[in-house]
Amino acid sequence: MSLNEYKPGSAFPGVIGRTADVSSPAWPMPNRAREGAPNVLYIVLDDTGFGQLGCYGSPIRTPNLDALAGDGLVYNNMHTTALCSPSRSCMLTGRNHHSNGLACITEGSMGFPGSNGYIPFENGFLSEILLAQGYNTYAVGKWHLTPAEATSAAGPYDRWPLGRGFERYYGFMLGDTHQYYPELVRDNSQTEPEKTPEEGYHLTVDLVEKAKGMIADAKQVAPNKPFFMYFCTGAMHAPHHVPQEWADKYKGQFDDGWDAYRQKVFARQKELGIIPADTVLSRHDPDVQEWDALSADERRLYARMMEVFAGFLEHTDHYIGELIAFLKEMGEYENTLIMVISDNGASSEGGPSGSVNENKFFNNVPDSLEQNLAAIDDIGGPKYFNHYPWGWTYAGNTPFRRWKRETYRGGVSDPFILSWPKGIKARGEVRTQYAHAIDMVPTVLDALGIEAPTSIRGVTQSPIEGFSLASSFDDANAPSAHITQYFEMFGHRSIYHDGWRAVCPWPGTSFVESGIGFGAPISYDKLTELDARGWELYNINEDFAETNNLAETERDRLIAMIGMWYVEAGKYNVLPIDSRGTQRFAVERPQIAADRQRYEYFAGTQMVPSNAAPRLLNVHHSVSVDAVTPSGNTEGVLFAYGGNDGGISFYVKDGKLIYGHNYVADSHFRVEASQPLPAGRHIFSFEFEPTGKPDFSKGKGTPGKITLLVDGKPIGEGNLPVTIPLVMGLGGGVTIGADTGSPTMPDYEPPFRFNGTINKVWVDVSGDRVEDYEERMRIYLARQ
Repeated sequence: MSLNEYKPGSAFPGVIGRTADVSSPAWPMPNRAREGAPNVLYIVLDDTGFGQLGCYGSPIRTPNLDALAGDGLVYNNMHTTALCSPSRSCMLTGRNHHSNGLACITEGSMGFPGSNGYIPFENGFLSEILLAQGYNTYAVGKWHLTPAEATSAAGPYDRWPLGRGFERYYGFMLGDTHQYYPELVRDNSQTEPEKTPEEGYHLTVDLVEKAKGMIADAKQVAPNKPFFMYFCTGAMHAPHHVPQEWADKYKGQFDDGWDAYRQKVFARQKELGIIPADTVLSRHDPDVQEWDALSADERRLYARMMEVFAGFLEHTDHYIGELIAFLKEMGEYENTLIMVISDNGASSEGGPSGSVNENKFFNNVPDSLEQNLAAIDDIGGPKYFNHYPWGWTYAGNTPFRRWKRETYRGGVSDPFILSWPKGIKARGEVRTQYAHAIDMVPTVLDALGIEAPTSIRGVTQSPIEGFSLASSFDDANAPSAHITQYFEMFGHRSIYHDGWRAVCPWPGTSFVESGIGFGAPISYDKLTELDARGWELYNINEDFAETNNLAETERDRLIAMIGMWYVEAGKYNVLPIDSRGTQRFAVERPQIAADRQRYEYFAGTQMVPSNAAPRLLNVHHSVSVDAVTPSGNTEGVLFAYGGNDGGISFYVKDGKLIYGHNYVADSHFRVEASQPLPAGRHIFSFEFEPTGKPDFSKGKGTPGKITLLVDGKPIGEGNLPVTIPLVMGLGGGVTIGADTGSPTMPDYEPPFRFNGTINKVWVDVSGDRVEDYEERMRIYLARQ
């Protein structure tokens, strides 16, 4: 017998009498999805270029993604914003990144509607839409869509995943993380990996296992209930971390260099029909070294860095394959709409020489070829935070020019695979329709037969700005629905319209040619000059890789497209144009709690992320710990800040109090007490007193004197000849009573928990701080 159900909010259709025998029940109707509704799976790769997947012509083996392409469609005309968080906001809302308040990453937000870092609730997420349609909703992996100042345990949580329509979350909140020692969040709380690197832990493996678990948890109870999963790997963002056996598969395969890679990929792309047969390969980038001009040691090191990247990508593909195999095993694969995309082109943040510790780059500490060569056998392991040189970046974006952060096609043209065996008849075909990340949401809604809601949780919704790709599913010749699309990233501008692209590069066509580095400001007068003489024009229908600038011969068209760019800019909150990549950090933003001179911390609490932690660099400071030591052997970390790529640790080992300073993994300094710690309750402290001035441009923070104290009495002192100048470790914040994540000092294994009792910790930063805001913002931009 079927139950009498009614929609919540409507009139009760049953009968209510004086007693049950003369009454008829009716039940609020459960929120059920349409029968047979497909699952939806987003797979978002990070920093993966157009020419890095096997099905896009790369020699790197990606058999599982290739198989998805073989079961579905490969798009060669998909675009993103050139930066991660802005692109991801487009994928989830169907609105442009400035409409989402994400002109760049939230760490560089400004006080304007298009760049304040807060995605409006008027721009509903796909998760919010599908949740209301009876779907389970899961987010796994990288998030980086919450304002940076709201990512600590103080919240607010309304822009965390669970605040934007996801029922469950497991991943990391910021732009990157250590693949062996990640900063993990489960739902709204921090958590720790369940294994160590020595036990085989790797973030990608963990994310896939958690994704499978979330799906299985619900499907075993309600097999007919569909899910939406937003699955975002940390790969292929730095650090490029992978077990050695995966990297060793590629030994010797990149010894001929980045230009040889480009030529091979370019030829393969033509064979596969990924690019038109008449495509001209873009030029050798002026910022990239000639491979043959490098020393033998440089070639050996850079080739190994690429071997590690290739192994990392194949490893990622393997575990994505496990997720797909799991769907097949459950009988869910055929009716799952899968979209695979990268958030931007390949990343150039390794600079011209790459690095085995990216934190050196962020701190202006020069990489040493000798040191890097000494590390060559361990690159890819947990010891290093490595990134390849930008020669491999430009190769990874074959056939296009330039890279991430810039709106040439190398920065904004990305791989896009779409598979839905039950809903799409075509198999293994290339699609050429123009597309942008804002088209993903309307494509899903069209495929599911769902209209975009006018209201979500009482908030009236803005119009979706993308266009459905569903017409292209089974018709290779379907016209592009998306005719016009603007681009802007740090003042680098472009616009597409009906087969043409106009580009205004800033700071120029390359750093070498312009003589200007990234982040140079554009004044009003400079913008006027750029609009008069700085734009280029390309006929993409005939010049797929933007190699033939028609600005002079098609002047009228170019002028019209420049005007069109400003129309789009006005429509989507793009103005004001702000090319500054460094000074933005000095802008004062609303904070949950203002900077203060004295901080209190407690044991058993969550890690305090670096953006909410006290700034201890280049300032007189002290840390005091109210603790009870056991009567036996005392050991463990009292206070730590950073990771194995740089930071400080205040700890006890062999019964003695120790201050450790990890200078970007280049040097490790220890100041040890002269006598063992007494048992019982005491105040253990260290004081840092600057003894000189920092030299930020040369990667040197202020030298200083360390004094160790027990109950205010000195028990040891020592000098630090140099300290970290700009940023602590990339993979950790402040922890109390343990050093979770990668070990800040090499003489203990994490988490090295304190075996006594910690009552309270005080951090005093009342000294005068020396800041370089320009350098700090450069670091944040490089980590998105």
